[in-house]
Amino acid sequence: MYGFEIVHVYPHDPAAFSQGLVFADGFLYEGTGQYGQSSLRQVDLESGKVLKYVPLPRDLFGEGIAISGNQIIQLTWQNRIGLIYDKESLKPQSTFRYKGEGWGLTSDGQRLVMSDGSATLRFLDPKTFRVVDTVAVRSRGAPVDQLNELEYVEGEIYANVWGSDRIARISPQNGEVLGWIDLGGLLKPAERVNVDAVLNGIAYDPQAKRLFVTGKLWPKLFEIRIVPKG
Repeated sequence: MYGFEIVHVYPHDPAAFSQGLVFADGFLYEGTGQYGQSSLRQVDLESGKVLKYVPLPRDLFGEGIAISGNQIIQLTWQNRIGLIYDKESLKPQSTFRYKGEGWGLTSDGQRLVMSDGSATLRFLDPKTFRVVDTVAVRSRGAPVDQLNELEYVEGEIYANVWGSDRIARISPQNGEVLGWIDLGGLLKPAERVNVDAVLNGIAYDPQAKRLFVTGKLWPKLFEIRIVPKG
């Protein structure tokens, strides 16, 4: 079990229903949800200012995002449609289909990794979006479901467990939970505006080895350091 130390606090759009978070080339990229409010954004880390903004059609509920080459991939919740954008301009390029619900998405550098709220992670070919492998996530033999926003961090998959303040550190090889990060108390209770304001957003800067986390409707984004619990 791990806890955290806060390294830095950044502003975050308190109206952003965060569903996916990625850090690349000095910027944050964020996918947001809710029908009629879903979007893809490029965000300035220091100020929290939205630099580029692309709204989704009103009948689509945006979910997790990942960067693959020169593209950004965004899932939708129950629409079974994935959206593909040009990374530089955020201009929509094309779409693809998948089975089941879309929750979280990340890339291990070779494959996309997708969650759907169950205890199973799917590995997708980033060009065809076909499922090439799956892994069942377990902690001490018990399935861990409600896996949501994902981030690939130093050979592990970090996964928010929806509705909780915990992040699971998962082995991509066998799905075993290698550890838990407890982020309880990171955001003060008074700053959680409603019951939907849950932890949901993990981004990693591999060059500077910085870990960022936020949540749906959170007014802050945190750079944290993971520390063992005594």
